[in-house]
Amino acid sequence: MVWEYISQAFAVVFTPLNFIALAASVLLGLVFGMLPGLTATMAVALLTGLTYSLSGPIAVMVLLGIYIGAISGGSQSAILLNIPGTPASAATAVDGFPLAREGKGGLAIFVANASSFLGTFLSIVYLILFTPLLTSAALKFNSHEMFLLSVFGIVICGNLTSGGRPIKGWIAGFAGLLVSQIGRETVGSFPRFTFGVMNLTGGISLLPVMIGLFGFPEIVQSFSAGLRALITTQKFSAKEGFTIMKRNWFNVLRSSILGATMGSIPGVGEDTGGWLSYWAQKRSAKNPELYGRGAIDGIVSAETGNNAAVGGAVIPVLSLAIPGSAPAAVLLAAFWMHGYRPGPLLMTETPEFLYYVVVFMLVSSILMWLLASNMSKLTVRVLRVDQRVLMPAIFIACVIGAFVVNNRIFDVKLMFFFGLIGVAMSYMKYPSAPFLLGVILGNMADENLRRALILHDGSIMPFFTRPISLFFIVFILALVLPQFASFRKLMAPVKNLFSRKKKG
Repeated sequence: MVWEYISQAFAVVFTPLNFIALAASVLLGLVFGMLPGLTATMAVALLTGLTYSLSGPIAVMVLLGIYIGAISGGSQSAILLNIPGTPASAATAVDGFPLAREGKGGLAIFVANASSFLGTFLSIVYLILFTPLLTSAALKFNSHEMFLLSVFGIVICGNLTSGGRPIKGWIAGFAGLLVSQIGRETVGSFPRFTFGVMNLTGGISLLPVMIGLFGFPEIVQSFSAGLRALITTQKFSAKEGFTIMKRNWFNVLRSSILGATMGSIPGVGEDTGGWLSYWAQKRSAKNPELYGRGAIDGIVSAETGNNAAVGGAVIPVLSLAIPGSAPAAVLLAAFWMHGYRPGPLLMTETPEFLYYVVVFMLVSSILMWLLASNMSKLTVRVLRVDQRVLMPAIFIACVIGAFVVNNRIFDVKLMFFFGLIGVAMSYMKYPSAPFLLGVILGNMADENLRRALILHDGSIMPFFTRPISLFFIVFILALVLPQFASFRKLMAPVKNLFSRKKKG
């Protein structure tokens, strides 16, 4: 019976018109991912309405194609321009843009595309094998764990992007967390920090913040003659790219597991999957000081992690009808619209649906790799364009990208405001990525902290009695405390004692 369902799914895919539709949706997803302001969520949402007249399997196939394409496409603008096309690609920019400045933009994109394919492919394997396991693990994350997971993500991001000054990264991350508190709070719906401005009651939109933080500093810095001289392109061989991927086989495996796990936790999504994978790779690297300066292994981990989160996010959608990320939430609504009922009864009511999703994701990931690799031959030429011509065009794209989110001028003003903040942070050597992650995770942190305290009458003791919460607290302290000289001085005798025992 299983093979019959799989053969039916392949028959749907390889019908000529259906295959063209899938290829077009993946290509559209790549374009959405590359353009700042057009996210995977927006891509899936816009296409959902267009699939209304299609049959269920074809509609699901097209929507999965655009989802996978959009998450992968963001890496190209992140590498070439240091402007992530989607928030999930922010970790890729950390090492991708330095490589582009060294003339290795083509190689970096080739590796990013291959990593995206492997991350998606392995997440499909996990989707088949580990759906019950990952889903049950995700259900153990209640409000306490979700709050600490948010803090954990910001601390990790601050460590990774601060250039040896983690405190600067943490300041940036928690500043973003504070910005996310603007607007109506999620429990009582009271307005906070709006100062009577009606446009702020709905909160700060993520995309104007992202475009401003990453776009403006690059536009300003691009008019430096020294920087223009550095932007060149060098030819590379596919063999070199495959050698890098072969060397990173364990990195790919570990990052895919971390990404799929993060994707399966409702509300976490692709952003945290990419950063956690990047952190794990940097921690295990023999030369961690190179990360942030052009370590191509960092691109492998980030792109594998954020794309593996796609399959991970689909796991709770299918088994519990709970989306693991914002695009997955739109996808869930589309499934319902086309007559599918994800949840515990899925395998009883429509057992073929799981295998349809697996086959559609598999073929979409292959098409994504082929299309993205061919597109990169054109997109890498962006580096050859005179910056005085390119950057005004990028600036216009940033303005349009900020406007189309909600079709209001206020978001363009927000982009300018956060653009000035991004320029100031760049000047003072504060990383922008933790700020962005703080804005992304802020609502999740706020909502879950408040809920956890309400459920236990304001007591913080459950944070220390729940095993997973305690694990996160210990992990966060292990990252933070060693950065303080007083703690290092306090622990020096213990460290010396262990070193003597080893010598003995």
